[in-house]
Amino acid sequence: MTEVDTPRKATTQRLLESAAMLSYDPALEVDWETPLDTSYHGMSPEWSTLYGTDYWAEMTEDQRKELTRQEAASVASTGIWFEMILQQMVLRDFYAKDPTDPAFQWALTEIADECRHSIMFARGAEKLRAPAYRPQRHVVELGRAFKAIATGEAAYAAILVAEEVLDVMQRDSMRDERVVPFVRTINNIHVVEESRHMKFAREETKQRLMGAGRARREANAIAVAITSYFIVTSMINREVYQYAGLDSERAIREAKANEHHRSMLRSSCAGLMDFLDSCGLLTKAALRFYRRASLI
Repeated sequence: MTEVDTPRKATTQRLLESAAMLSYDPALEVDWETPLDTSYHGMSPEWSTLYGTDYWAEMTEDQRKELTRQEAASVASTGIWFEMILQQMVLRDFYAKDPTDPAFQWALTEIADECRHSIMFARGAEKLRAPAYRPQRHVVELGRAFKAIATGEAAYAAILVAEEVLDVMQRDSMRDERVVPFVRTINNIHVVEESRHMKFAREETKQRLMGAGRARREANAIAVAITSYFIVTSMINREVYQYAGLDSERAIREAKANEHHRSMLRSSCAGLMDFLDSCGLLTKAALRFYRRASLI
């Protein structure tokens, strides 16, 4: 066993033990039976794309709550899309490897978690009375290509970006009594289980980069940044405004110019950007995409 393998084995063994002690079955933990109470928000209103805008000030409280429910459903749908990409990348990475290795067993544990999360998000979006929000067609096809070719640190760093952005948003909502209770439960389950996934993704990113030269780091940095841009900009589907009964054109225009929402994204990614920088993945070229996505 190499010096690299020893800490990796210890880390994945701890993750397996943690999963055995603290994991959830959403089918049993989430209250799926109680009808939707429309007096609640779907996410902390401060995370709404329109919060702080002139349009938000003009909206009724019922309109604000409906918008946050549609936005929460859109985030869930985007989460399903990326979790399916994640599962395929992890399966491909561990294909035909040693099944006695704790890392192999952890990979399957993570995939099992993601399957449950995707079903949970799908049922949650349905209960929020939302349509099937999907990324734009070109983004779907880019995701199809990325999951087929991304390997090593590029795959795991991209996984980390998607999970870190969701984590901060969901931590706020799971503690917020203005948010509908079943969504708070969903967020709590996801935060607890994804904390293990993020630990694994960070460790894999660092280990895969050991000995990597400048050219490789530059190439992976731009690949992760581009992927991050499309993930973050796909989180809120433009159709949420129409389904919330708003003027879509005005809502899209004001959301694009909303400095409050951009600041929320930046603050949620401060730790992530520090990590990418420490790995040599925050290059000048990559920074352009992170700035366009309001992540830095």
